[in-house]
Amino acid sequence: MSPEHFARTLITTLDERDGHTREHSDRVATLAGELGRACRLSQRELRLLRLASAMHDIGKIGIPDQILRKPGRFSADEWQVMQSHAVRGERILRSIGIDGMDEVATIVRHHHERYDGSGYPDGFAGEDIPALARVLGIADSYDAMAMPRPYHPARTHAEVMATLEREESGKHDPTILALFRSRVAGRH
Repeated sequence: MSPEHFARTLITTLDERDGHTREHSDRVATLAGELGRACRLSQRELRLLRLASAMHDIGKIGIPDQILRKPGRFSADEWQVMQSHAVRGERILRSIGIDGMDEVATIVRHHHERYDGSGYPDGFAGEDIPALARVLGIADSYDAMAMPRPYHPARTHAEVMATLEREESGKHDPTILALFRSRVAGRH
């Protein structure tokens, strides 16, 4: 079975669990692919990025509904459970045992790290964060803000870009964010 075939199976499973997360993952995969091409990633890197983007939230399968679907802010304990989705996703993907899936799992684990080191799960900073996870993080952030969530309304493109600008060098790699701003974001 190819990694793409297995990914489709997992994504179908996620869709059955939570269609919103599936739709988000599809949009993130499109944005991350565009950004990856702007970053001049190799075909192999683009393939890994596409797989990781499509499955970056697969760990949410293990998040209880009362947290996953909560309409308001999370308590500290709920936030800790929600943050565990990155490690849960890594664990799921590493268990597959298909060529390339360990690399995809690493990207998934680190897609919520922050450039300043204040992210999760490991507090990696700057270049210590895998490059493909830094690309995925920008695409994920953009879509998370641009679409409505139970805990916030959709923001306009201008509002999302203003937030990303404020987060530059804190949350996101400034070089990759500049490519997103100049080559990708204007088309969305």
